[in-house]
Order: sequence, then structure tokens, then C-alpha cells
Amino acid sequence: MHALILAGGKGTRLRPLTVYTPKPIVPVMNRPFMLYQIDILRKAGIQEITLSLGYQPDKIEQILGDGSEFGVNLKILSEPHPLGTAGAYRFASEHLNDTTVVLNGDILTNADISKIVEFHRISNAEATITLAPVEDPWNFGLVETRKNRVKSFIEKPKPEEAAAKKLNNINAGIYVLEPTCRDLIPKDENRSFEYHVFPDLLAMKREFFAYQLKSTYWRDLGTPENYLAAHMDFLADRIDGFELSSLNSSDIATQSHIERSLIGDECVIKPNAEVVNSVLAPGVHVEEKARIENSVILSHSRVATFASVSGAIVARSCHIGRNAVVREGTVLGDKSSITDYSRV
Repeated sequence: MHALILAGGKGTRLRPLTVYTPKPIVPVMNRPFMLYQIDILRKAGIQEITLSLGYQPDKIEQILGDGSEFGVNLKILSEPHPLGTAGAYRFASEHLNDTTVVLNGDILTNADISKIVEFHRISNAEATITLAPVEDPWNFGLVETRKNRVKSFIEKPKPEEAAAKKLNNINAGIYVLEPTCRDLIPKDENRSFEYHVFPDLLAMKREFFAYQLKSTYWRDLGTPENYLAAHMDFLADRIDGFELSSLNSSDIATQSHIERSLIGDECVIKPNAEVVNSVLAPGVHVEEKARIENSVILSHSRVATFASVSGAIVARSCHIGRNAVVREGTVLGDKSSITDYSRV
């Protein structure tokens, strides 16, 4: 069995974090994001993984290599031009001749992939889509099922329509596909699963089933808001199943206050600085009496004396000036500089 991770997009929804860093290696809890997807595939016994890339593939390959460091074999394919989710699968499927697990490259989940594959096989399915429940279904396209078979897709229904149908399951971006599915996709053309392949499966009455995630963490990491929320979920122990590095070579003053936070290697935290419910990437420098709360500070950024960062994301190599205030919802791109006493 093989797996395919679809990560060919530019990560535009996650900008400015993805301007210089492709989304698959944007750090989450100080690990490249894609490693969480590789983890759940490896746990399911899947070692042969293909990455379908399109944006800055060399940077991704430089970080992930051939996958041997992470217990898998990675094959990297670069799309010749944007092919969409299904088009990318068709392009990669030239090398995939058995059942394939397909993951969208922007989801963070601890789903048990082996259970999804088992369901697919027991159902004798040609295609299986995984569904995740959400609290605000009217903001998504919904999937209607009957006895685990996919019945229809409803694109962003009105709240009253979703309530009437008692639907709250959305496409979770995890599929199990048999090789026959690629026959529905023209070669070298831009196609999506959602708008082309899945409707065709329904129209042709093929064996198309849905697996519902239960008691499983799932989040679309495509926006800065969700990116920050995922870190807060990790710090609050809402997501388990992943091993996070506990090694640390940082210089942390004994008079500083660190609470429920992850501190990367080679950070410097000066006396009377406070870091509360936050993540600091390697090389972050926090000066005296600065306060960081409910935030993510990426590598080699500096927070000066008396500065305050709350509910924000600060990208790489930024400088937050003395007495500056970075408020909730702020997202700073790489190498941003906030001058002394500013408020953003």
C-alpha cells in the first residue's frame, strides 16, 4: 500500500507565513508540519509515501530528504503545472498501482489510518472519503450519507438547511482509492476530487463509501487563525499521539517565568521575562520584563525589554521593539520590525 500527500499549492491562505517557507515545512510545535502526516501514515504501516509538490519543492526536499530519518521512503514529484487535487493524483498514480491513501497537505489530524483502510476493504469500496464533524457546517461543503454510502454533496448550505438535514460532516481530506479511480481523470488536466471525481463516482453508481472520524483530532491548518489554534490545542493537551522533542539547550534565567509553553533550542530568556502558553522556536531571544502569551514566535526573532506579545504569530527573524505591543490576531511575516513603543 502507498500513500500520496497532496501539497502542490502555494499556501496562499496561510500567508505571510508561507511567502518564503512552503506550507509542508512551516513549523508546528517546532517540527515541520508534514511530519505529523508522515507520522500517522507510518503508524498505519505505510512506508512508501509520495509527495506531490509544486511550490518551492527544493526547500521541502532539503528538510525531509528521502524520509529515511523518519522511518519511511519518500518519493518527491513536482507537478509540471497546477493540476488540482485529482489531477495531481492522476499524475502520481503512474507510479501507484495498488490501493492508495491520499491526504490533503493542509490537515492536522491524529486519525488512525489503519482503521480507515480496514473500513475501505470491508466495504469493498472503490473509493472511501473520510468525514469530520464541525460545529459550523454552513461554512463548508457537507457530505450526506446513507448507511455509510455517499449520497450527495451540499456546497455551503444555509444554516437552516444544514439544521433541517441534521448534517455537520465535512470532507476531512483523507481518501482511500483503488487504481480504477484514475480512469475517471484525464491525463495532464486540472481536476479536483470535490467537483469532478466524486460527482462522477456518484453519477456512475460506483462503490463510494464514507468513513466518519470519531473522537479524533482534526483541523485544517490553512489559515493563520487555525495555525495558532493548533498550537493552543497542543499546549492544552487536546491532541495526542505525537512525540515532541524535549531536548533543550536554551539559556533560561532562573528569575524568568515559563508556564505551559514549549521552548526551542538555543533560545535566550532574560530575567523577569514571562512566557505563558506559547511556543518559541529555536533561537528566539526574549529580553528582560518582556511578556509573551498565547502566541507563536518563530526562529531567531527578538522581543525587546517591556514588549508585550499576546495572541499573535511572529514569523522568523522579526524584531519587536522596546515597550511595543503586539495584540491579539496580529500575524507578522519574516523579518518584520516593530519599532519601540509601537502598537500593532
